[in-house]
Amino acid sequence: MRIDKFLKVSRVIKRRTVAAEACSGGRIEINGKAAKPAKEVKPGDVVTVSFGSSSLTFEVLNVEEKQTKQSASEMYRIIS
Repeated sequence: MRIDKFLKVSRVIKRRTVAAEACSGGRIEINGKAAKPAKEVKPGDVVTVSFGSSSLTFEVLNVEEKQTKQSASEMYRIIS
């Protein structure tokens, strides 16, 4: 699944366009490397999202596209 779509489906970022802009702006990293919006993520990848002065690091657990509001948080595990 594309990183911009993953961020939207997992509800880390509310809109896919905002997720794509974050990727293009260099605020998203996958396994320590800057990610473009079309970069594919898979289970086991470590993603870092920078929000202003703070950041969120999590491990991808599931990349299914069909998610409910309750199961969206099961797509990743927060590391820091």
